[in-house]
Amino acid sequence: MKISYNWLKQFVNLDWEAEKTGELLTDLGLEVEGIQAFESIKGGLKGVVVGHVLECVPHENADKLRVTKVDLGEESPVQIVCGAPNVAAGQKVAVATIGTELFADDGTSFKIKKGKIRGEESFGMICAEDELGLGESHEGIMVLDTSLAVGTPLAEVFDVESDLVFEIGLTPNRADAMSHFGTARDLKAGLLQQGVNLELISPSVSSWHVDSRTLKIDIEVDDYDLIPRYCGVSLTGVTVTESPDWIKNRLKDIGLTPKNNVVDITNYVMHELGQPLHAFDATSIKTGKVEVKTATAGTKFITLDGVERELHKDDIVICDGDTPMCIAGVLGGEQSGVTANTSQIFLESAYFNPVNIRKTAKRHGLNTDASFRFERGIDPNHTKYALKRAALMIQEIAGGTLASDILDLYPKKIEDFQVFLSFENTAKLIGEELPRETIKNILTSLEIKINSVTEKGLGLTIPAYRNDVQREADVIEEILRVYGYNNIGFTSKLNASIASVNRVEDYQIQNKIAEQLVGQGFNEIMSNSLTTPKYIALVEELKEEANVTMLNPLSADLSVMRQSLLFSGLEAVNYNINRKNADLKLFEFGKTYHKTESGNSEIKHLSVFVTGNQSPESWSLASQPSNFFYLKGVVNNILGRLGIKRLKESPVNSSLFSEGLALQQGNKTLVEFGVVNPKIAKAFGISQSVLFADFQWEAIAGQLKGKNIVVSDIPKFQAVRRDFALLLDTQINYQQIHELAFKNEKKILKEVSLFDVYEGDKLPEGKKSYAVSFTFQDAHKTLTDKQVDKVMSKFQKAFETELSAELR
Repeated sequence: MKISYNWLKQFVNLDWEAEKTGELLTDLGLEVEGIQAFESIKGGLKGVVVGHVLECVPHENADKLRVTKVDLGEESPVQIVCGAPNVAAGQKVAVATIGTELFADDGTSFKIKKGKIRGEESFGMICAEDELGLGESHEGIMVLDTSLAVGTPLAEVFDVESDLVFEIGLTPNRADAMSHFGTARDLKAGLLQQGVNLELISPSVSSWHVDSRTLKIDIEVDDYDLIPRYCGVSLTGVTVTESPDWIKNRLKDIGLTPKNNVVDITNYVMHELGQPLHAFDATSIKTGKVEVKTATAGTKFITLDGVERELHKDDIVICDGDTPMCIAGVLGGEQSGVTANTSQIFLESAYFNPVNIRKTAKRHGLNTDASFRFERGIDPNHTKYALKRAALMIQEIAGGTLASDILDLYPKKIEDFQVFLSFENTAKLIGEELPRETIKNILTSLEIKINSVTEKGLGLTIPAYRNDVQREADVIEEILRVYGYNNIGFTSKLNASIASVNRVEDYQIQNKIAEQLVGQGFNEIMSNSLTTPKYIALVEELKEEANVTMLNPLSADLSVMRQSLLFSGLEAVNYNINRKNADLKLFEFGKTYHKTESGNSEIKHLSVFVTGNQSPESWSLASQPSNFFYLKGVVNNILGRLGIKRLKESPVNSSLFSEGLALQQGNKTLVEFGVVNPKIAKAFGISQSVLFADFQWEAIAGQLKGKNIVVSDIPKFQAVRRDFALLLDTQINYQQIHELAFKNEKKILKEVSLFDVYEGDKLPEGKKSYAVSFTFQDAHKTLTDKQVDKVMSKFQKAFETELSAELR
């Protein structure tokens, strides 16, 4: 938000340097992010003076040029070559002297230098009005009043205004400070705390007088919950022209482009008092009545920016009968706006429901100065006052007469807030006990009324425009920011208590796994939760009706929340492959979003992506492509790190994978992993194989709750290893061997490992060979061959009986 210092001084007559004022505003919570200089004429006409043309003769070498002698009030006149057709002896002209910097409309500049033009020396430039920023004409040089003294700086002739503009980073809760008056109100409170007591000057509307009642326009409001207050007044005999310079300069100060006097006045009052206003050409109101209501869904409406918009059933519109004239609180209509031909005006000032205006603005992708204020909540008690202020300014600047009384529809007054402030709580939250008189003075300076005073605290009435101050804690924050955070003392001792926490924090588990994956050469990615709905068609299990759709999408490609982390991961894989980085190991912690019958839900996942070679190219190590078993090892390492073991394996029946496995604990699936379906990878422009693991992070975290860590001594007795070479049917998997071994021996069996797999023409058809190792250990004694042989015999019998295995 931009605040003009000159404009601010109209409300608080302050003579401080801008930097000092900016520091105080920042201390008050209105953070000044920068201070910029403004000049009503770019460059401030520095170096441009009044000159007197003494001689003007044709140039010997150019028919269209003139050689002049110009008196600039110095010891001797200077020679200037000029190409303007209207230059003549005896004129008073604007001369840019050598070294003067002139600015073009596009912001570029050039310096006046001594030069030669067709053989004649030139020591300056006689200027046209457009070259100085004083007008648009370039038909000839600017001829000045002959009474002006030679050598007078032109900045004094045209009263160039210089200003300093504060760029304030306004927080969304400070709706009360969205104007120069609101900022001045805060500044006055801060100055009072500094010992500077200045009056807050508000614009006067005491001259209000209705001249005639010849243009009464009725108002009808359909829903006072959406439109709590609506005011309107009519003016006739208005002349729409260019605004006076002082209004144009104020608007240019804060980055606005002047339009015409009526529109400029509505913008001026909005930035002065914080109340948006809108002026309608009264002749466009054919029915003689303004209806304020919600729109008919699907109605087409062309706004002032020339864009045709389709109205929503919840949009508030200002209508002439059934014809919309304006999207209330957001943007006016093309057909009812003020033009050069307008002579009759209906001027509105209103208070609209902030939530409704915010939704309307977002729906239509609009962010106007009016919606910026309405959606944060303006002062409902300034509505009529601001209307009077604007109407009187229009009457003064654009002429005309007030042609109706103000119609003010305000059936249910928006009440002020009642809060009790405890002195004890104030001291507790601030950390220091402030003098009670100081607290009262600060509250009074903020226009907070003190209703009652007791030993325990204060009964307060908070004005309705402070919609961010409704609780005791909010009032204490107001006291603190005006008193000054920097004025609160600090103790030299810090007291803290350390609580014993047994629960497992999710972020700790996440960091543990992230560190492990990074140690294995993985890179973490963070992708957008918004995606395109087109991806749903790639996976049969994902349903379109489960999409969580954005109400105001940035684009069609970012219109839904993702149902799977696969798609954003494949986008990252494709992006890297296209940049010659084809060996990838990526992981992401993120959420998926789903619409269900009971509402929307979020589910946290860990996704892992592997593609290309397992390790970078090296002279000492042959490249080995990543495969399913490599990913399975990564998955098992993650689960093993968390102490989750002995999971049930089952094939994944999903269009997402061409082959894959699911690991389950009871009836809960913890992870699904495998090779991404080549058709899906191809849809992302990926031709190489991509491996993907999808961890159900919330289910995994649930497995860790209440799980105790068991610490045991390192066994004193050595382990014993025995191997089996088993001939098996091809449909038998290693998991079955693993589970069967532990089923038959739980006491001394410590580990089962598959260390070789063979399938080839030397084996019978439908058979394969597994080399499996078994590790035994007893913590209390040395195992004998007899004990181990007995267990191995038991295993052999079990494998032969239940798996039809043969020893090779």
